[in-house]
Parts: sequence; C-alpha cells; structure tokens
Amino acid sequence: MATIDFPAEIKALRSTLTSIESVSDPAVLQERIEMLSDQAASPDLWDDQDNAQKVTSALSHAQSELERVKRLGSRIDDVETLVELGNEMEDADSLDEAQAEVEAIRKDLQSLEVRTLLNGEYDARAAVVTIRAGAGGVDAADFAEMLMRMYLRWAERHGYPTKVMDTSYAEEAGLKSATFEVDAPYAFGHLSVEAGTHRLVRISPFDNQGRRQTSFAAVEVIPLIEQTDSIEIPENELKIDVFRSSGPGGQSVNTTDSAVRMTHIPTGTVVSMQNEKSQIQNRAAALRVMQSRLLLIRQAEEAAKKKEMAGDIKASWGDQMRSYVLHPYQMVKDLRTEHESGSTQNVFDGAIDEFIEAGIRWRRSGGES
Repeated sequence: MATIDFPAEIKALRSTLTSIESVSDPAVLQERIEMLSDQAASPDLWDDQDNAQKVTSALSHAQSELERVKRLGSRIDDVETLVELGNEMEDADSLDEAQAEVEAIRKDLQSLEVRTLLNGEYDARAAVVTIRAGAGGVDAADFAEMLMRMYLRWAERHGYPTKVMDTSYAEEAGLKSATFEVDAPYAFGHLSVEAGTHRLVRISPFDNQGRRQTSFAAVEVIPLIEQTDSIEIPENELKIDVFRSSGPGGQSVNTTDSAVRMTHIPTGTVVSMQNEKSQIQNRAAALRVMQSRLLLIRQAEEAAKKKEMAGDIKASWGDQMRSYVLHPYQMVKDLRTEHESGSTQNVFDGAIDEFIEAGIRWRRSGGES
C-alpha cells in the first residue's frame, strides 16, 4: 500500500523539472534542432563526412534532450491523474503503481539535473580516455583491461559511439595502456570525474598460492580537440617515430610501419596511435589527441589550477580515488563522494552512472580544489 504524501512529492517533482527547464531552456533547444535540421537537409552535407557526422550527432542529441524534458513533464501529469483515480476508486494497486512511478521519475529527474551542472568550458566535448596499468604487476595490467571494458560497456549502455585509438598489451595478460574516444556530447563532462587512480583488491588469479593482491590503474580523461580550437603546434616541436603495429604477445598485425609515436618536445608529452589502417590516419589521430592534451595543459595554466595533471597520476598507494574490493567482501567505493555499491559485477559491466553523477555533484559543491 502506498505510504507517501503524493501532493508534496508531485509538487517537488514539478519544482525540479522547472529548475531543469530554466537551464536547458526547451525553446532554445527547439531553435537548435531547427537549425541543425536545416544543415542536415543540405544536399552537400556528406561532402564533408566528419562535419556531417557532427551535425547528425548533434541533432540526434538535441532531439533526445528535448524529448526527455517533455516526456518527464507528461509522466508527472500522468502520475497525478493516476493518484486522483486511485483515491477516488480507493484502488490500492493504482496507488502502489503511482508510488513506484514517482520514485522512477525522481531518479530520472536527478539524472537529468546532473546535466545542468556540466557547464565547464569543455564539458560538452567528446572525450579521450587513457588507462595505464600502475603498481601491481600482471594484476594491474589485467585491472587496466577491466576498466577499459567497464567504460566501453558504459558507453554502449548509452548508445555512445566509441573508437579504440591505441592499445599496448602486457606480456602475460591485460594492458600496459589503452586510449579510446567516446564520441558523444558531454562525454568529457561526465567522464572527467573518473580521472584519477583506481585501486583493485582481490584474490589474484595469477598467483598460484591464491594470495590477495592490491593493484592500481590510472585513468586520464581529456576533451577532444575541435578544428575551431586555436592550438597550433610548430613542426619543430614534434618528434614523430613510426613502427609496426602489434597485438597481444607481440605478434605482428601489420606488415608496414603504420603506427605512429608523437612526442611534444617542450613538454615531453607522448601520444601513440596504431589502430588506424595507414600511417597518415594514425598521424592525424595522434595530432588531435596531442592538441587535446596541450589544450588541457594550457587551460590549467591559464586558470592557475594547483593540481596535478592527469598524466602525473602515480597509480599507487596513497592517491587512489576509488576502490574496487572483491575480497574479503564485495564493494566499490568512491573515496571522494563516499558513494558505494555492493554490486561489483554490475559496476564492471558499465553500471557507473551513479558514481559519475555523485562525482559531478561533488565537484560542483567544491569538493575538487
């Protein structure tokens, strides 16, 4: 039997929706949809495939965003009607159904509300994520691969396109490092709170004595550069090496020197790309990521932020931001927000929205100095 104060709950839902609408502004969204629709209807749209994909992706996102806001308003109206009918008919089942829907709407509103907190300069960008194995030997390399799968599954759950840009396999198992792109609006805003050191505690599957092992991995998240950004890198500041792409165990998967390693000499920043088919494509991809990293460095310098950049994460004891414990109990806990989950398998399967949302709220409240 429903036990909540429906009038108060529905009033609170409408108030939250109004706050969201004041930020997202459905009228502005509609204007953006119309503008993007005109661009998408252009007969020469696909003459520039990169731009065409950006336009169609932005249109799809804007339409989805407007539909989410409108749908939530309709759901609040519908649940209010259901409550009225349930009370008139003294129908306990209808009131129970209304209570469940109120709780579902509240959760969806909280998720949408988080989006309104993403107003940083680069929050609306696509994201480039790099994961590096830290302390812990083969377990750390395996953990790095587990984290990569977790983020790719998270993107898959949301229908976000991803592209693996570089992988460096460890000798026994797992990854030394991997870089991939999540090409969706606000991917950087969401995933930027995942940057830091992650810790795994478990019985090592690689230890024949079955001992508990603690291992670490570093996650770096940067915004994807756009052609309109003014990051020019003089040729004499770049060192470019080419080599053959390789897969697990060092087996050659390419018969030409198509992989590219790009070094920015003044900062020592290194980017490797090997997953495109040609050296030219790998070089272009490496340059975009290099520009993105230098853009993030410049942003930090201009804002005089006193924090280590993502590439300086130690990935060892003392600086972890989240722990994944599989033994002697099951728990994933974010050490900044205190958010935790006992469903470790679900988390590794990409169910990390609650951690991301908690991180965004924590950052907005001033938790990140």
